Amino acid sequence: MTSTLYRGRLLSFRRAPRDAHDHDSYLFEEDGGLLVENGMIVAMGDFQAVRADAADDVEVIDHRPHLILPGLIDTHVHFPQMQVIGSYAANLLEWLDTYTFPEECRFVETAHATRIATQFFDEFFRQGTTTAVAYCSVHKASADAFFAESLKRGSLMIAGKVMMDRGAPQGLLDTAQIGYDETRQVIADWHGRGRNHVAITPRFAITSTPEQMGAAQTLAREFPDLYIQTHLSENRDEIAYTCSLYPDAADYTDIYDRYGLLGQKSLFGHAIHLSEREADALSDSGSVLVHCPTSNLFLGSGLFPMRTYQRRDKPLRIAVATDIGGGTSYSMLKTLDEAYKIQQLLGERLNPLESAYMMTRGNAEALSLEDRIGTLEPGTDADFIVVDSAATPAMKLRMETVRSIGEELFLLQALGDDRAIAETYVAGRPMKSVAGGTD
Repeated sequence: MTSTLYRGRLLSFRRAPRDAHDHDSYLFEEDGGLLVENGMIVAMGDFQAVRADAADDVEVIDHRPHLILPGLIDTHVHFPQMQVIGSYAANLLEWLDTYTFPEECRFVETAHATRIATQFFDEFFRQGTTTAVAYCSVHKASADAFFAESLKRGSLMIAGKVMMDRGAPQGLLDTAQIGYDETRQVIADWHGRGRNHVAITPRFAITSTPEQMGAAQTLAREFPDLYIQTHLSENRDEIAYTCSLYPDAADYTDIYDRYGLLGQKSLFGHAIHLSEREADALSDSGSVLVHCPTSNLFLGSGLFPMRTYQRRDKPLRIAVATDIGGGTSYSMLKTLDEAYKIQQLLGERLNPLESAYMMTRGNAEALSLEDRIGTLEPGTDADFIVVDSAATPAMKLRMETVRSIGEELFLLQALGDDRAIAETYVAGRPMKSVAGGTD
């Protein structure tokens, strides 16, 4: 049995913090020990106490004075969009037509999909993100490449072959039947293999006919434990166009509801512009809204009213994500920094404890995976990161005046990026410092 004891300052959330002074919401060990055996966390706490209970010959890796946090979780990304990030466009629909759809056509080629999959995992691990929820392209080859690389790295990833049978170039279209058949095959090939999870993935109602939405509904009935991911109410022009395609629906959300796609494991990207009726339906179903701040700002889609959604009589479940490549940073630190600024513009506050919670345990809870990832609790998978809060000269200078863990977290959010991630561990294996994620 292989066991390793990691030493550093440990931080792990027990629950969502009520405010910036809710110290009971998290566990913090100034001199902590994290004991890992065979890819699992088996003990955490005071270093000397954990060391005393470990085997005499346990290997000790000392990461002091750095923080050790759970691996970061990104709940909405587009795997085929790595080479269109930062592309100039006026709005969502123009950006899709001009850059995204042509780029995704390239993923019919297995060699290209395999190359980008390698780059995807290297980049996300470099940023400290250990789990992502990804859209592949319409081509099964893209999903195969993604899941094969995930299996190789030993990571917990959620992804799906996109279903889209209209509103895109011919090279990006399947049919209702092909989308159904190939998604079933992806499930057979990859779901539950290693730590892989498959998501049923109709891109959004604009690019799926009623027949294909019906096929997605059939898949959801046949595989009720699978995730469902799609887009909702990102842009006002998108909303109007979508509703024109489904004139019998009460609103955008009702389209998905009619096809049985709302639920506890349903992830709706963006969801900025919701009516009260829509918000009630999403809350009642337990669906998750995925806030994508850098993307919303970049494409001018709108400001996500997080506090309004949380304070409702029927509050909504909320996750946060980069939305690469509409989003402009792979870093969850930068993503939460932009989320903070959006709330500032809305006259609200997002405190640093809440931000750190959201990108770790909060996103894990949104995925119903808090028993596997998002914390440093014994019995969970050993996905964690080592964070250097003095990684750059500016950060080092600021750290001289930091007096609390909250201040340090806010510094990391405001000034941190991939340079602050000293190491990323996936199932106990170092990924950032070792090329290709193998040791």
